[in-house]
Amino acid sequence: MTRKRTDFLWVLAFAVLVALAVPWFLWRDATTVAGLPLWLWWHIAWMALASLTFYGFTRGAWDRGVDAEAIYRG
Repeated sequence: MTRKRTDFLWVLAFAVLVALAVPWFLWRDATTVAGLPLWLWWHIAWMALASLTFYGFTRGAWDRGVDAEAIYRG
């Protein structure tokens, strides 16, 4: 996969994480699961997904846009 395409996919992944972080579609929903409101379960699951996405980003794309080798060379 080309670097430009990979960069686009990372931007898209983080845009989706930001866009769906607030569960606006669950507003005014009083459904509870295991004693907790559904919107709270959404946030728990969303933070787990965000953590996994960020972990993947750190494993393969952390230095995007930064020439780390030039910094270390001085």
